[in-house]
Parts: sequence; C-alpha cells; structure tokens
Amino acid sequence: MRSDIIKKGIERSPHRSLLKAMGYTDEEIERPLIGVVNSFNEIVPGHIHLSKIAEAVKAGIRLAGGTPVEFGCIGICDGIAMGHEGMKYSLASRELIADSCEAMALAHSFDGMVFIPNCDKIVPGMLMAAARINVPSIFISGGPMLSINWKGKQLDLNSVFEAVGAYKAGMMTEEEVLEYENNACPGCGSCSGMFTANSMNCLTEVLGLGLPGNGTIPAVYAQRIRLAKQAGMRIVDLVRKDIKPLDILVPEAFENALAVDMALGCSTNSVLHLLAIAHAADINLNLDIINEISARVPNLCKLAPSGPYHVQDLYMAGGVQAVMKELSKKNLLHLDLITVTGKTHRENIKNAVVRDRNVIRDIEHPYSETGGIAVLKGNIAPAGAVVKRAAVAEEMLCHSGPARVFDSEDDAIKAIYSGEIKKGDVVIIRYEGPKGGPGMREMLGPTSAIAGMGLDKDVALITDGRFSGATRGASIGHVSPEAAVGGPIAAIRDGDIITINIPEGKLDVNLSREEIEERLKAWRPPEPKIRKGYLARYAKLVSSADKGAILE
Repeated sequence: MRSDIIKKGIERSPHRSLLKAMGYTDEEIERPLIGVVNSFNEIVPGHIHLSKIAEAVKAGIRLAGGTPVEFGCIGICDGIAMGHEGMKYSLASRELIADSCEAMALAHSFDGMVFIPNCDKIVPGMLMAAARINVPSIFISGGPMLSINWKGKQLDLNSVFEAVGAYKAGMMTEEEVLEYENNACPGCGSCSGMFTANSMNCLTEVLGLGLPGNGTIPAVYAQRIRLAKQAGMRIVDLVRKDIKPLDILVPEAFENALAVDMALGCSTNSVLHLLAIAHAADINLNLDIINEISARVPNLCKLAPSGPYHVQDLYMAGGVQAVMKELSKKNLLHLDLITVTGKTHRENIKNAVVRDRNVIRDIEHPYSETGGIAVLKGNIAPAGAVVKRAAVAEEMLCHSGPARVFDSEDDAIKAIYSGEIKKGDVVIIRYEGPKGGPGMREMLGPTSAIAGMGLDKDVALITDGRFSGATRGASIGHVSPEAAVGGPIAAIRDGDIITINIPEGKLDVNLSREEIEERLKAWRPPEPKIRKGYLARYAKLVSSADKGAILE
C-alpha cells in the first residue's frame, strides 16, 4: 500500500506515534488509509450539510475495511460572492482547491481519496487534484437543492436575481421580491437549476469518477446518504484493485462528458473546467472539438435557466444515466470505459429508463439537433467565445446591433438599471477576463437584470468575463484573447455594429482588419487592478479562457 511509506518498519515508529496521538489503533493504521476531503463550511448552502455526507462516507470506508482520514477544503459561494469584488476570487479559488488537495494527499501518502464537493469551483478543483494525485479516487457530491412551487412558478436562485431586474423596471413590488427571497432557496444543496455546480456534478458521473446518481439525487433525500456510504465502500475496493483516476480520465471520457453536456444544456463554465481538468490529466482538449461534438449531439433537456425543469425533475425522469442511455441509441458515447463502479458505462446504464419524456426528450424528437453549448469565433474573438445556445431565444440566435461598451461589470449594471440600454443594443463588458478582472467574474447581475426587465429577447451581452450557469439569453462569454492582453474586444467603441450568428458560430464587429489594428496600436495595457496578495499572483500566471484559465 502507498501508505506503507508512513507506517511500516521500525523507522516509522515516530510516524505511528503521531497517528496514535490522534487515537488511531494499530488495527486502523494497518488498514488502507483513505483521505476524505470535505468542503463543509457555514457560508455555502450546498456545503452546509456536508458533515453528514462525510460521516456516511467514513461509515462506508469502515464497513469495507479501510480507515478514513478527514480533512477540510475551502469553498466559495458564487451566489453570495456575485456582483462585487468577492467574485474575483471564485474562479481563482479553483486553483487553491486543487493545490491544497494535492498537497494534503501527497504529503500524507493516502492510499485512496474520497472527494466531497458540491458547488461551482470546488467540483472542478477537486477533479483537477484527482488527476494530479492519481491515487484511487471517488467523488460524492452533496446533491442539488430542491425547487419549490410558489404561486404557480418553480423558483430557484436565478428567480431572485431576475426579480431585482423586474423591480428596477417597475414590474414587481418590493413585497413580491421579498416573497421570492424567502422561498427560492428552501434548504441545503447546490442551487436547483442546471447551473455550474449541478452541471459539474452530473459530468463527474459521465467522466466516470462519480457513482450513478451523484449529480441528481436531491441533497435532502436519504438516498444521498446511502450513496455516500456506497462511495465509502467503493473506494476501498478501488484501492485494492488499484483503479486510478488516469485509468478513467482517458480522452474518450472527456468526449462523453462534452456529449452529455450538449444533451443536458449545461453551464458554459463546464467548458472552462473540462479544459482545465483535461490539462491536469495531460490530455489535449480544445474549443474546436466542442463544436464538432455539438454538431452531432442533440439537446434533449431544457432545465433551468433554459426551461421550466429543475435537477429534481431530471432525477425523477431517470437522471444522467437515462440521458446516456438515450444518447447511446445513436452511438454517441464511448460506453466501454471503466468507471468507479468497477463496471463500464455500458453496464451502468443497462437498466436505466427515461420516466418522463417532458424532461428528457426522445433522441428522435430533441429540442434541437445540435447541442446546448456553442463556440463562436470571429474578429472579436479569434481564439473563441462560448454561449449557452440552449438558453438563447430563437430571435436572438442571429442579431446585429450597436455596441454599448463598458470597461467593468459595475459600470454595465449601473447603465442597465438606469434604463440606458435599449432594444437591439449589444452590451460589451471587457477587462473582466482571467488577467484583467482579475479572476474572470461571473455576470449574473447584468444578465439577470436584462432578463428581469424583459430585454433578454432584444439585447445581447458579450464579455471576456464569464457567466453564471443561471444565466439565460444571448450572453456570450470567455472572449479570447481578453481585453487586458490587447485582444480585439479592446478595440470596440460605442456605436460599432456587432454581428452575432450563433448557428454559424460567428461573432464579429463590422470593422476592417486594418481599422482594428490601427485602433490597437493606440491601445495601452491597463494598470493592474490588484497589486498584492493571491489575486496579483494569479493574474501574472493565469492563461486565457480558451485554455481553461489554468495557471501556467
């Protein structure tokens, strides 16, 4: 066992003494030592209950003859960090999470790892760590929050953000907004739509590192606790069979993840994270393959914010495994890949059944023949930009309008709330990329304001920052190269005509190459917004969004 290096032989008597100082017995020390990474805290609703998940995991490990060793990990709540300086830390925290998990696992020579994430950057950060550490590993998330029906409307966190926009437009009263505030998030779990957290928890199943149900069993269901116990038992078996993450995270696994991503209509952030996880696994994944997969994989689900259903509905309809079963009808997946169940995907989905065709469409009758995410390129984004196509109104798939340019999210929000943005406008928010932000803030504030004001079918938004998985509308993010490094988006001026053609994958400003080059000659790099601390170091090292915003 890997842990023998810290516990075998007379030379390791001091090490065993330290283990015994914490109450570990000789019998416990002799068993496989399983690191249990618990991202529990009291500031993220998706994490507030993770101590119960961890206890179930540890029970499972003990049942199977292993010894659990729990340690903590940070986690930021994107919703609470949204719309202010705190959001600069969200994406940047992904690297801290990966680094800290790697450090703890390798410093203590654990035989296996159980990762317990739930929200946004915690899931991909831990997946990156699992690929780097490459000891037998399994993931068990905390599960999605429930959505409840309030006066005929299924509410979620995005409902509250959009309610603020509706209030600003005079379409809701303060009392009505308060009703949403009090009821949209009824309890623990990751926010209930197909936002970033649930997207990544579902894709963890598809990558093969999470048990079936990992992404969809609601946080408050007893089945979630049982799944955690099963994960604890499974990790001991994975250690004994020496099945490691890099045995599972092969190139075909990422193709599967992208295919299911397209079928589900996941968050655009999934693109950013899959690129980063692939990099950690030494696999070459780029934006070009995304459009290739999108071209052949249909969109089967319209989950919030793209449609009326939530993750609890996906669970009741058969979950991720049922979606995979549907895609398998047209041979759109690599099914003979090993997973943490010890079986292949083909074996895992054998008995999967679609129980609700409203939630998971028949593959012969999809919402669209192409996937839920599209990559756009053009003279605004030569290296690419990303849009959640499934959440774009039909009339906005092709759009042309004048640019309204803002050099920060804060300035854009002020203009939107004050009624300065008109139908047909294309809002440009720049200097919010990985380096320029720094930290590539999510833009749920401006997009929900636009949607709440009823302008999501008339106004587009383009940014070198990124969007929350809760965003809907013609919201195009990840523009690369970003403005802070002299990308063409830095050359756009108010009134320039922007042309968007999502079906053809095009994003352009109606300027000649010579005019763009001439404007950029006069451009000067902006002064760093943050000069000290973690974000200053992050800004110096982070890559562009088309590479996954990894640290280089």
